[in-house]
Amino acid sequence: MLSYLFKSGLPAYTDSAQYREGHFGNGVPTPSRGFWEGVGLWRDFLFNKPANTVPDRAIPVVAMTPAELMAAPDDSVWRLGHSSLLFKLAGKFWLTDPVFGERASPVSWFGPKRWHAPPIALAALPPIEGVILSHDHYDHLDHGTMLALSDKVGKFITPLGVGARLIAWGVPKEKVKELDWWQEIRVGDVALIATPAQHFSGRGLGDGNQTLWASWVIRSERVNLFFSGDSGYFDGFKTIGERFGPFDVAFVETGAYSPRWEYVHMLPAQTAQAFEDLRGKWLYPVHNGTFDLAMHRWDDPLEQISRLARERQISLTTPMMGEPLSLLSPHPGEHWWRR
Repeated sequence: MLSYLFKSGLPAYTDSAQYREGHFGNGVPTPSRGFWEGVGLWRDFLFNKPANTVPDRAIPVVAMTPAELMAAPDDSVWRLGHSSLLFKLAGKFWLTDPVFGERASPVSWFGPKRWHAPPIALAALPPIEGVILSHDHYDHLDHGTMLALSDKVGKFITPLGVGARLIAWGVPKEKVKELDWWQEIRVGDVALIATPAQHFSGRGLGDGNQTLWASWVIRSERVNLFFSGDSGYFDGFKTIGERFGPFDVAFVETGAYSPRWEYVHMLPAQTAQAFEDLRGKWLYPVHNGTFDLAMHRWDDPLEQISRLARERQISLTTPMMGEPLSLLSPHPGEHWWRR
């Protein structure tokens, strides 16, 4: 059952500048972690968690219906949880990193369990023009969700190697398009550019960094958006902002951080700096509010980024899960995590 954890079967991508000696890498190599340091991290994560990493009350969720989605105006977005977003652009629907499973884990009986149900059932989603994937970690790429969406989605757009995973799972090859950093594809009225991120990949014990990770520029005729996926802070955000900004809304990772792994997950102050580097107009923090993936209080990401936004005069929007937001005229939202 778990044999896929110990083998990859993934192709080599020797034409990619990011692929070296059988693995993908970051533009600036990240520090290597010793064996015992890694053991210590996992020990602390599993057995030494501080208090309040899980909510002590229900996460507020606004229920979504198919009728409301179809009637919603173009240039709308709904957050489904964690880094899963649903966009309506030019009359079509798009998803980022959709995870509808109960756990961000290779097994159904163990691993981070979601704190709230998705605002809409997977089967109730309308036809999806495209699914945009940032990388293959379990909290961003869910096997069951991908199979359930296969017949409903026109195109799966992924970094190198992630598409090969989908095809191995049974997603039709003609629906999958893999991109390297800086490559672009147009699907209908939406342009997608795979841009760099500073992270890592893998779903098992034998496939570390054999697929690429990416952030994404998402452009329609009326809006210009940025989706960070997962990333540590690096100078690539400034380059992306110079080449493709300014962005109407930037959806940037804000959560699951620690000084012990800040080179692959940003601390809150780094999220704020990345947003400014990107030349964003509105910051929409994601990668929080759904799974227990770090050593901080569950609400700390939203508290910290709210404080930083006040101090740095950043326009911040924090809608509830399932709450619609206009990409053309965002509103600040509310402090729903304090309820």
